[in-house]
Amino acid sequence: MYRFLLTPRWIAMALLVVVLIPIMVELGFWQFHRHENKVAHNDLISANIDRKPAPAEEILAVGRKLPGDLQWRRVTLTGRYDTEHELLVRNRSQDGVPGYYVLTPLVGADGRTLLVDRGWVKNPPQAADRPDVPPAPTGQVTVTGRLRPDETRKDSGIRGQTAIEGQVSRISGFELGPKVPHPLFGGYVELTEQTPMPARAPALIPEPDDEDLGPHLAYAVQWWIFAFALLAMFVKLIRSEARELEAELAALDEGDAADEHERAATV
Repeated sequence: MYRFLLTPRWIAMALLVVVLIPIMVELGFWQFHRHENKVAHNDLISANIDRKPAPAEEILAVGRKLPGDLQWRRVTLTGRYDTEHELLVRNRSQDGVPGYYVLTPLVGADGRTLLVDRGWVKNPPQAADRPDVPPAPTGQVTVTGRLRPDETRKDSGIRGQTAIEGQVSRISGFELGPKVPHPLFGGYVELTEQTPMPARAPALIPEPDDEDLGPHLAYAVQWWIFAFALLAMFVKLIRSEARELEAELAALDEGDAADEHERAATV
């Protein structure tokens, strides 16, 4: 009954199903792992943002990569802004508006320095113009901010640094070290508070969303449904083909029986 499965057409269909189903299942697990990573990422944000700010000097090290478990941790540092080495970070948007981040080194009492992303300013009307950047406070300030790791090409997708003087494309202490005459802590901070607070300042970067899980779990379920649906459809096609062949054989048997009956009647 099922010998039709050995024909070239059905062998090709079976091979296609055998190839596609594992791919769909694997894509489902890939999306599921992305969902798990997103859950872990959100949990880290929630845990670290809710913790009491720690002194930067106690948990950070000069020239050392920011540990993963310190991302989004709030830290404080008291020092003076080095405005001579302030940099603008290109191609940063906020609420859909293109602009720059303002990156200013904050030099602590012992000379160790933290890169502070003071916030966002919008693009100037003309591309050749410098944006309106509120000046950093003079004198001693105390900064509180969220720790962020150095941006890399792999993580950010930004290919390289710009050649424009006073601007950068990626925020990376390792890359900016030669441009700043101070020993830099690993990573940088997104400013959330500072004392004293100036009358004018760049717009603060919004707090990260620790609730949005994205569509990854739904995509995982969809891929698994596709795999099951493909298998079910293939089985349905086999059964349908078998029923058609069975009906054809039954019709042939009935025809043979009728012919035999007719021959017997004429004898």
